[in-house]
Amino acid sequence: MQKADQSKYFSDYIHTRVRTISDWPVPGVQFRDITPLLQNPATFRRLVDCFVHRYYDHDIDVLACIDARGFIIGGALAYELSTSLVPIRKRGKLPFETVCESYQLEYGSAEVELHKDAISAGQKVLLLDDLIATGGTMLAAAALITRLGGTIQEAAAIIDLPDLNGSSKLREAGIDVFSICEFEGE
Repeated sequence: MQKADQSKYFSDYIHTRVRTISDWPVPGVQFRDITPLLQNPATFRRLVDCFVHRYYDHDIDVLACIDARGFIIGGALAYELSTSLVPIRKRGKLPFETVCESYQLEYGSAEVELHKDAISAGQKVLLLDDLIATGGTMLAAAALITRLGGTIQEAAAIIDLPDLNGSSKLREAGIDVFSICEFEGE
């Protein structure tokens, strides 16, 4: 199977196994639930393999995973890629000295933080989360990484919601983006 055919196969396979929950957490929202991907061992393996096949020959020093669903995939992926794993958490969850970044949500603001010693100057970083929506969390995480001297190789997610423009905002900020599958305006 050619690499392009393989990518399409993985994308379709993962896409069909994401559960959509209407009107959650608020009316009008189509929540994309990744828990079915995690509950089936064969599906979880394919999910991790999608990222492994994409990044196994990239020069990545650090896998930076966003709280909390990014951690689930991140542990397995960091192991397979032989990289360090760095958690980017919601404010107040990390015990050591941190750097913090605020970002806007549709209904207010939030903050993420990273340990000051998590990334060294010049390290190449893969940024990972489960989903790209408005891009606020990933942009804030990217700001933390660059503040510490890291270079973002790519921002990666299982799902992209392109109608919410997050991946466009990341690209406008000079960050390459990869997602396994997309859900448009459904």
